[in-house]
Order: sequence, then structure tokens, then C-alpha cells
Amino acid sequence: MNVSSLSRPWFGYLCALALTALVTGAVALIRVVAEVGNASMLYLLAVMASAVLFGRGPAILASIASFLAFNFFFVEPHYTLSVTSNDEVVSLLLLLIAGVITGQLTALLRQRAREAQSREREAVVLYDVVRLMADPERERALTAVAERIRTELELSAVVIVFGKQSPIRVQADTGDSEAIALAREAMGPAEMVLGGGQAPTASQRGQPGRWIRVVPPTARTIARLRSDRVRSVPVNLRGQPVGSIILVRKHGARKFSPANDRLLSAVAHQLGLALERLSLQREATEAEVLRRTDELRKALLNAVSHDLRTPLSSIMASAGSLRQDDVSWTEAQRGEFAEAIETEAERLNRLVGNLLDLSRIEAGSIRPEKSWYDLGSLINEVAGRLRAVTAGHKLIFDISEGLPPVLFDYVEIDQVITNLIENAVKYTPAGTEISVSARAAGDEVQVQVADRGPGILEAAIPRVLDAFFRASDSGTAKGSGLGLAVAKGLVGAHGGRIRVENREGGGARFVFTLPLHAPESEAAAQKKETA
Repeated sequence: MNVSSLSRPWFGYLCALALTALVTGAVALIRVVAEVGNASMLYLLAVMASAVLFGRGPAILASIASFLAFNFFFVEPHYTLSVTSNDEVVSLLLLLIAGVITGQLTALLRQRAREAQSREREAVVLYDVVRLMADPERERALTAVAERIRTELELSAVVIVFGKQSPIRVQADTGDSEAIALAREAMGPAEMVLGGGQAPTASQRGQPGRWIRVVPPTARTIARLRSDRVRSVPVNLRGQPVGSIILVRKHGARKFSPANDRLLSAVAHQLGLALERLSLQREATEAEVLRRTDELRKALLNAVSHDLRTPLSSIMASAGSLRQDDVSWTEAQRGEFAEAIETEAERLNRLVGNLLDLSRIEAGSIRPEKSWYDLGSLINEVAGRLRAVTAGHKLIFDISEGLPPVLFDYVEIDQVITNLIENAVKYTPAGTEISVSARAAGDEVQVQVADRGPGILEAAIPRVLDAFFRASDSGTAKGSGLGLAVAKGLVGAHGGRIRVENREGGGARFVFTLPLHAPESEAAAQKKETA
């Protein structure tokens, strides 16, 4: 007996009659051995078996067949349906009623058990879909979902596609190539017809979980083939169809059951929810980008309006004074004007350089050109170049002896140390101490720039390294808020870290680290270059 026969309705009724005949034979054998008064109750086994295996209809048939068989074979007069005893009439009626009730209850339990299994299956599949869609690789996630559906429903192929209105434009397919090709043919321009063969009404269009049949304007035989094997479930986003799940059944396979329809409707709904979450995430990201862009724009305008105009005003005033022909300037005065122009030009150059460095950091285009250098020599060189800037402070150096060479970009780390020292000078009173130290700590080197100024407000410490953030003890902004942000970005590009904290006894401490050993990828690249 093949599987298709088991699925036919008449097979259950035939088995119910066979079970009744089997019980009749068993009762006959029992009555030969001994006279059993309640042997008719054995027919309830046939009724219950029919209900459990085939449902309510075969169970009722088994009840009626049991009533007739027991009357015909075991109630006197034998081999007739007539009954002479009132007691036998009551017994037969009780048998019929008990059989019908037992069959109904057993069939109901069978139905509830199947519904529970269907719900469990649906929950498991939906859980798998949600879990698979958590994969950030969208195409791989959709392919896994398609394979899960194909395996669960034993299909030839499953294709998931999304249109222009979807947040994602990837496609996924799984199954044999012939079935996939058939599914892709159904994805072309076509007239959508509901599974029943009737055109959808306006209220039916776009409803999730409804079966639709794709009937392209081709030969009638191809249309009939598609109507038999290909089905499509729409995927909706906010009530609008944005994609489809195309399913291709195997040759000769049974049509989808209502439980399968409900399962696929739920899967399509979950895909729609995943698309909605992705859409909301993108909208939130775009809103956050716009917000941060607006903040940076305002901060940049503030920095440009104040920090650029101040040196430009000084340069213009000094240059204008030198051009006055009606005033006789002494050589010392001319030297002061030239020095002011040079100083403000250097200040302007540093500001513009910081802006350019910050733009490179924000764009992720910082690529340090690393080599092995002596960090102590770099610190001494920076101190010598900034001698005029630090003239009003006491500068102390503490470079650990035996400090090994460090792999870094000389120009960029020079900029980091310069920015930290200038920041300490800017925010500390004249005559205070500024210390610069460097020492090895495990597999990294630590560089510290500490001062004895007023320190940093505790509320400002988490943001003091952010771009355009300016904070001071008095609340007066003294800089553009770029130097520390640039230092943070350059150190991060080297694989290091930077932190800020207040010192005991007053003052602030900036500490950044650099790795002593090159990462494996960089070491391999260097070996390849030297080979």
C-alpha cells in the first residue's frame, strides 16, 4: 500500500470496516471458548482505533458496523437483524451509543493532539526563522531560512525575493536547479490569481498568508504546470507587498494543507517584521547621523567663527600697521608686528591642521606609516620645538632607561605629544609644573603628560576627548576642542588607548599607550616587504 492511498478519505472507512471484522472474529473465538456476556465491549477497541488513526467519520462508521455485526452474528436469532429480546435491544442500543460517544471523544482528542503538534511545529519553525534572520549577512540568513522552509515542507525549491520598496534587495534560493528555474520564471511580470482560481478583490490584495498562483502569459501547458507546483506567499512591509516566498512542490506531492498555509503565512509575517526592524534601524541610524552631523556643523561654525577669526584679526591688524606709511615704526616695533604675524599664522596653521586631521579620522582614512623609533628622542624633539610655548612653565621629563624601540608613525605621534603639551600649557597657570614621562608596561609603552592646574570637572571627563568639546574650571572656553580629539584618533589608529583623569593634589593627567609589538597582520606584511 503506497503513501498516496493512505491519504485518501475512503481508506480510513475501509480500515474501520476491517477493524470491525477483526473484532467480530475475536468475539467469535472468545464465545467458542467461554460464554462472555459483555463481549460486545470489545467493539469499542475498533471504534477507538478508527478514531485515533482516521478521525471522526471512520469512527462513526465503526460504531454502526459494530452494532450491525454484533446483532447479526451474536444476538438470537442469529444471522438476522431482528431482535426478540428487549434486553438485547437495550444492549445493542447501549453499544451503539457508547461507540458513537467513544469515537467522538477519541476523534476530538486526536484533533487536539494534531493541533498541538501543528502549533509546536509552527513555533519551532518561527523560532528558527527569527534566529536565522539575526545573522548580519542578509543573503546568508535568507538562504538559511529558505532551506529551513524547503526541508520542513519537503519541497523541490524555495526562492525568496524582494522588490524595490524593500530595505534589502538580496535574493536567496535553495533546491534543485530545475525547480529554481521554474520558480524564477514565476517571478516575472504575471497576473496574480488566488489559489482558488478567482481574481482577487481589492480587499484581498496584499493580505499576508494568502496563496497566490503565478500564471504568466505563456503556453497553456506551462500555466497548468505552474498552477500544480508553484505557489507564492507575499511578504508585506507596513501593509505593502515588498517581496515573495516562491515555493515549488515535488512532482506528485500532496497539495499544501491548511496547517502548511498557516505556517507559511507566519513565516512571511516574521520576514516582514524583520524587514520592518531593519527599516527602523536604518531610519534611527540616519537620524543619529543627521543629529551628530548637525552638532558637528554647529561646533565647527563656532570654532571657525572664534578660533579662526582671532588669529586672522591679529594678522590683519599687524600687517595693516606695517603698511601705514604715515607712521614711522622702529625696527623693534616692526619686529614685534612680524613676530605677531608669525605666531598667529602658526596658530592658524595648527588649527587648520587639526581640522584636516579630524576630518581624516572621522572618514577612517588614517593609515599610519609605522617604523621603529626611539620614543624618548621624539619627546625631547617635541620639547625643544615647543620651548617658546612652554617658557612660562616648568617642564619635567622622566624617560625610563632601557625603553625599547616602538613601532609608530613619527609625524602622527609627534602631533599627539604636541597637542597634549599645548593643552596642558593652555589650561594651567604660568609657573606650574608639567611633567612628561614614558615607561614600558607589559607589552605596551605608556606616555603620560601631567600638570598641576585646576584639573577637569568630573562631569566633563567622559567628553573631554570628544571633538569640539571645551571645558575649563572657570567655564571659559580657551581652545577649539580639536587637539585632544585628534590625539585620541591618532592613538586609536596605532592600536593604542588614551585616557584622562584628575591627579591627587590637583591637576590633570593624560595617558596614552602604544603596543610594543606589531600585530600579526602587520608583522607578516613587513616580512613580505623585506623578503
